[in-house]
Amino acid sequence: MYFKQVTGKFGEYLACEYLKKLNYIIIERNFSCYQGEIDIIAKDTLKNELVFIEVKTRTSFKYGSPIDAVDKNKQKHLFKACQYYLYSHNLNLHHFFVRVDVIEVFISNHIPRIRHVKQVF
Repeated sequence: MYFKQVTGKFGEYLACEYLKKLNYIIIERNFSCYQGEIDIIAKDTLKNELVFIEVKTRTSFKYGSPIDAVDKNKQKHLFKACQYYLYSHNLNLHHFFVRVDVIEVFISNHIPRIRHVKQVF
């Protein structure tokens, strides 16, 4: 595995641990389909919401902040993947709300910092 892949997987792990501390239930990780990929699918138990989460991990700001990588093209693929997940799992949206979040993980000097941006689109 390359450094970028290892860093990304570590960021996803940290994001899951962060979410668990906030009483989210992790339903699935790395859901992949033709339309795209969803890093984490979780349930926010406090708000009874299904949350699709994109995790962006960075070790420097050389290419901007992590959320900058979630551009219009990435949003389009993420939205289509979310739609497919809901369709393929036959989920009825009358029972809960759905939202899309981004979790930024910035690792500097081996110290991770997490920023959770809710309802990005």
